[in-house]
Amino acid sequence: MASNSTFSLFLIFLIITQCLSVLNAATDFDFFYFVQQWPGSYCDTKQSCCYPTSGKPAADFGIHGLWPNNNDGTYPSNCDPNSPYDQSQVSDLISRMQQNWPTLACPSGSGSTFWSHEWEKHGTCAESVFTNQHAYFKKTLDLKNQIDLLSVLQGANIHPDGRSYDLVNIRNAIKTAIGYTPWIQCNVDQLGNSQLYQIYICVDGTGSNLIECPIFPRGKCDTNIEFPTF
Repeated sequence: MASNSTFSLFLIFLIITQCLSVLNAATDFDFFYFVQQWPGSYCDTKQSCCYPTSGKPAADFGIHGLWPNNNDGTYPSNCDPNSPYDQSQVSDLISRMQQNWPTLACPSGSGSTFWSHEWEKHGTCAESVFTNQHAYFKKTLDLKNQIDLLSVLQGANIHPDGRSYDLVNIRNAIKTAIGYTPWIQCNVDQLGNSQLYQIYICVDGTGSNLIECPIFPRGKCDTNIEFPTF
């Protein structure tokens, strides 16, 4: 009897340990990257792009995602396989998502595949902060409203006109406007020219406040980068 009791306790311990491991994977992170991308730089590469079925997006920065990250540069992903994307939870947000979080991947789609990927890879790892999918997507959309990158850059006389601009001036214009240093990601167009692609801004672990980034992703841009038209 004692042996059976010990074995049963051991099994219970294993089950609890596995449950805690899954929970920690879904909650253990330090901050968020809020990432917006310039559609012109997505579409003028050798890979090209496809407009969503709702039509060509506006010439504005679009959301890429809100991504939990750790101060050491690692990040959790795909934390809850039991929580697949459920569009019925965000039905009242779809028009905002189509406008501010458009897909540019081929083949053309409604955006649901993109949003599903973002929720399942990143959103499920922030379920300790956002109680449901609606809260995650709404917060991300609200951050986009709060940080109008195109207006900020145009206010600094930096325009999506195909010209080249000083990387430092782009960074400083955003820092002056929001109070925190962004990270600029570049890609290259079909001719190999370095161009403004994505802008990372850091948000604290509650999803509420902008912060200085504890760590920046890897990568570099040329000193002067193009801001292509769209």
